[in-house]
Amino acid sequence: METPMSDRRALNDIEQLDKRHVFGTWAYQSQVQPRQITESDGVRFTDASGHEFLDFSGQLMCSNLGHSASGVADAIAEQAAEGAYFAPGFTTEVRAKLGAKLAEVTPGDLSKTFFSTSGTEAVEAAIKIAKFYTGKDKIVSRYRSYHGATAGSISVTGDPRRLAAEPGVPGAIKAPDPYAYGSTLDPMQSLDYIDEMLMLEGDTVAAVLVEPIVGSNGILVPPDEYLPRLKEIAHEHGALLICDEVMAGFGRTGEWFGCDVFDVTPDIMTMAKGLTGAYQPLGATIVTPEIADYFEDTMLTHGHTYAGHPVACAAGLAAIETYQEEGLIERAGAIGDYLEARIDDLAEAHPSVGDTRGVGLFRGIELTRDAERRVPFGDREDKLSKDSNVVDEVADAAFAEGTYVANMINTLIVAPPLTITEDEIDEAITALDVALDISDDAMD
Repeated sequence: METPMSDRRALNDIEQLDKRHVFGTWAYQSQVQPRQITESDGVRFTDASGHEFLDFSGQLMCSNLGHSASGVADAIAEQAAEGAYFAPGFTTEVRAKLGAKLAEVTPGDLSKTFFSTSGTEAVEAAIKIAKFYTGKDKIVSRYRSYHGATAGSISVTGDPRRLAAEPGVPGAIKAPDPYAYGSTLDPMQSLDYIDEMLMLEGDTVAAVLVEPIVGSNGILVPPDEYLPRLKEIAHEHGALLICDEVMAGFGRTGEWFGCDVFDVTPDIMTMAKGLTGAYQPLGATIVTPEIADYFEDTMLTHGHTYAGHPVACAAGLAAIETYQEEGLIERAGAIGDYLEARIDDLAEAHPSVGDTRGVGLFRGIELTRDAERRVPFGDREDKLSKDSNVVDEVADAAFAEGTYVANMINTLIVAPPLTITEDEIDEAITALDVALDISDDAMD
């Protein structure tokens, strides 16, 4: 869901113009109902009709800094005036400093970065770098995952939205997930499965690619020992570990990155979204010194016109400085505890809340029509359907109450800006409390 599924109001002139000339994403175009946003401030945004909404999902889980990060906005304007664009063969102060800053805040010895313009491009770069470095062709990823929409990244995505793009890039293999609530395998048993997969594939797998905490496919948090053991398994079979931090990165979990929660340093890590707080489109792929050294005398046959775009890099550098100066990473962990307690209040009050999961300000509320049998309201196939389900209706009802919350398949995704206050959390919880009556009434 990007806008409410049942949004069938009359469109104004700008909305009609947009619908006529601009494709809506992941949508049957007949159902696209663009809503014009005219202003925003803090954790709120306002549409052209003057209706104000509390942003409880950080838009598409990317507005980590909220809508009033003046330091980032100023940095964008200053760099645009100084020099809006230079070819990637040149450098700028902001690009060099951002590369150094990422080496500082990322875990372990990750040290050298390729800059692109989105998370999907960051994943494309990671896949290619892993294949170049290892000389192998296969990537193992997981079924409940989303890694992007371009040819390589959609091929390693498990989300059913990949199906229309198949057969996709050769060598993409899917594994089970650490999903205790909805899988036939225990999370640690899924590791044994991956171990056996790598053994049966022989020495042909370049990397295992995972979201340390799965984002849009359900906010799946693995056991503490899962990611460290996964890295061991990958290395035992001569494969790299790639961590996709596009959604979980930059404070959302109360740590800089999702893999920090588990004290794991991957071989390659991808970033976007919170890298600039969504103030500019920027992706990044960072690698260890060993991988970086390989390309000293082996050509990196990869690039983009906008690789290291100066304005985007200025936004990234200013965003990281804002996280540091305002203590937002630590704050997300502390206020995340309050958010968890309030979500627990919802679970206690509403029998249709089947499971709650998450870390920091990165949380999921999974709904059920039968708590004992764990029967979902939404199925994976709903991603491709024209019809709305009960979970869509709950999100719509929250929106009508003034709170925007994204939902994917069967889970409401709560990922507000790191600047949110306890009072604003209470306001959003009140809206969800009203909305969840819909799913309670729809239970078997």
